[in-house]
Amino acid sequence: MLRGSDRHVNASNVKQVIVAPSLLAADFSKLGEEIRRAVGAGADWLHLDVMDGHFVDNISFGPAVVAMAEAASDIFLDVHLMISRPDHYLPRFIEAGADMVTVHIEAAHDVTETLQRIREAGLRAGLALNPETPLAAVEPHFDAIDLLLCMTVVPGFGGQAFMPEVLEKIEDAAKLRKKHGHGFLIEVDGGIDTHSAASCRAAGADVMVAGSSTFRAPDMAAAIRAIRGE
Repeated sequence: MLRGSDRHVNASNVKQVIVAPSLLAADFSKLGEEIRRAVGAGADWLHLDVMDGHFVDNISFGPAVVAMAEAASDIFLDVHLMISRPDHYLPRFIEAGADMVTVHIEAAHDVTETLQRIREAGLRAGLALNPETPLAAVEPHFDAIDLLLCMTVVPGFGGQAFMPEVLEKIEDAAKLRKKHGHGFLIEVDGGIDTHSAASCRAAGADVMVAGSSTFRAPDMAAAIRAIRGE
């Protein structure tokens, strides 16, 4: 489903919930093996959280890890830039092999221009907003995105508790998408497990980013199926 060679995405043609295990929760001593394990367990996408220590109070990894993931498997690479200047670093992640690049509305860049550059490079473009950011901040960009990422925790660290107050934002985004005929997917990231995933699916989310609840589950395949709602 939706591998790197398939760049056309629309919520209307997605037949099941997409599960994107977050590499941040993997065993970094054997990343290639962990990526292949996720693929074998039924992951649809692989989510890569890039943090710079400025936009969020944590540092994760950069383009080299994205390139390694691209070489390890043909799984769709969902690259989430939690960095202050996504416009500056964008070419490096395009070259590294990202299939989709998601940038934050709160970051210091010209959002319209950055989204345009992502799409001109042949990638899918995502736009993220933090829990405290109102949905109205991203509405002007709905025609230019393939994915809207609603953070369900304050970004920066894995393992945080899901924030149920974000569900209303997800519901509102789904209603606006339907009302205006937009095709973007709605993704959620933060504290996603079997229970929170069910709430997010009901609210209208299409893509579930899950870290600890997938990579650290006793049975990763069963965890992915449960998050998908199967």
